[in-house]
Amino acid sequence: MAKTEWYDEFVDSSVRPRKDDIVALFRFTCDRGISVKEALGRVASESSVGTWTTLAQLPKRIPEMKAVAYKWKLDAGGKSGLAWVTYPAELWEPGNMPQLLSGVAGNIFGMKAVKWLRLVDIQLPAWYLKGFRGPHDGIAGLRKRLRVPKRPLTATVPKPKLGWSATEHADLGYEAWMGGVDLIKDDENLTSQSFNRFQKRVELLGKMRRRAERETGEVKSALLNVTAETNEALRRAKLLSREGWEYAMVDVVTTGWAALQTLRDAFDDLDLAIHAHRAMHAMFTKSEEHGMSMPCMAKLLRLVGVDQLHAGTVVGKLVSPKHEVMASAATLRDKKVKAIEGHLLDQDWGAFKPAFPVASGGLHVGIVPDVMRIFGNDQVIQLGGGIHGHPDGTRAGAEALLHVIRGTMHGMRLPDIGRENRAVGRALAKWGREHPR
Repeated sequence: MAKTEWYDEFVDSSVRPRKDDIVALFRFTCDRGISVKEALGRVASESSVGTWTTLAQLPKRIPEMKAVAYKWKLDAGGKSGLAWVTYPAELWEPGNMPQLLSGVAGNIFGMKAVKWLRLVDIQLPAWYLKGFRGPHDGIAGLRKRLRVPKRPLTATVPKPKLGWSATEHADLGYEAWMGGVDLIKDDENLTSQSFNRFQKRVELLGKMRRRAERETGEVKSALLNVTAETNEALRRAKLLSREGWEYAMVDVVTTGWAALQTLRDAFDDLDLAIHAHRAMHAMFTKSEEHGMSMPCMAKLLRLVGVDQLHAGTVVGKLVSPKHEVMASAATLRDKKVKAIEGHLLDQDWGAFKPAFPVASGGLHVGIVPDVMRIFGNDQVIQLGGGIHGHPDGTRAGAEALLHVIRGTMHGMRLPDIGRENRAVGRALAKWGREHPR
């Protein structure tokens, strides 16, 4: 009987990636009745030049364009594990992120041969990096703009997350700025609703910003959410640029990769950094068996050009395994990322600027020292309820955060910081060392 399948031609343990290849690391689980070789052959085939059956005609160049599963490491039981797949450069269009994801994160996730499939990481060669801009400001650029040379940047979202009028939002922003916070952040689902229109919020926050800067002598800024249909997002970003803001906030997953590339290109002319909120990411990053890992998403977002990205906290209210949080931070900040088996591939970022990881979600001053031990100083620490829920109000909550950060940087113990500063002591009396869920 004639051969009908050719999936086995996409699996070869003797192959080694070439310099210009893109390499993907997958975690896989075979479906019932499917061998490891069959499953991996289908993944490599479907994400490159294969199909389910042999063909009557095959141009001579096609075999050289095959993706190949060249390495795998099985778990106990032999039906799941890690797999490395190498993809020839010819498969990819430079500068086209949607096309890359249509390959390595496309139909393969719906194939019957794999019960579960997770894209853990992608190794990108130098030629592919050249198609993207990377961060506009990066860590050093934002530190220079905000005149914060060493400590973590700080941010807060007025809470509750929705419902404040533009005037109330600006007033809360002023109080937080006066307490020492650097950045006032929109919530991810605050855009331009009837109770708080975008343009009015921008204008009123600008007025309060100028007042706070006069009174404190510090640079203050905001993370205002431009997320909308792409042309409307650009219109809102132009307003931010005219008003002298340093950032535009973008819900990067719901906005989409193509629109994000468009915004990033435009932001060069507008001189805007991107604060990337990852709303919706957990639909495909939460499970460690299926979807895409957060470090992989962080890599692609640094490539496109975000300047800071929510990366988890380990200790907050959102799911964020420590190994993933640390891998995301390395991917965002390091010039040369070292492989961690099962979590990261080697990556040389060349001249690409580093980006800030943002720690947010259920944080308060009682656990801020933990966050600083996890991330170090090159991070953005964002407290929402942990500032606005302070017993003495927003300004005291912001003051407590800054005192804890500075005290921790000077090696002080949290109880001693609380005894030294009333705002910290009051916050600790309310929350202690609680880890919200």
